[in-house]
Amino acid sequence: MSELKHARALLDLAGKDLKALRGMGDPLTFADEVFGFHAQQSMEKTLKAWLAALGQDYPLTHNLARLLALLEEQGAGVDEFWDLTEYTAYSVEYRYGALDIAEEPLNRPAVIRQVQELMHRVQGILSEQIS
Repeated sequence: MSELKHARALLDLAGKDLKALRGMGDPLTFADEVFGFHAQQSMEKTLKAWLAALGQDYPLTHNLARLLALLEEQGAGVDEFWDLTEYTAYSVEYRYGALDIAEEPLNRPAVIRQVQELMHRVQGILSEQIS
């Protein structure tokens, strides 16, 4: 599979997680740990799609900071996405353990916007490469 096809496939998978996020608006039905996990997964898959679109291999990691650092090494403009690294904890730590009840609840609309902005950036990169 070519890098662009692989990137597109990853972005499609990330879109499925985004679709799930949109259906998880009720925190009484979907805990922040569950919502945050799908947010992290969407971000991770999108960052890996970005790396694939650049022709770069990516590690099998859930660490968003590591993926952003790899993109930065490739000269990708990722400055506005560094705050996404806080969602790395949802991939494992909060997936297998509860959030501290003192934690501020996730602002679900804001998280969805962050995921959409990241995906939009990568969709644009893929569109440029296809043209």
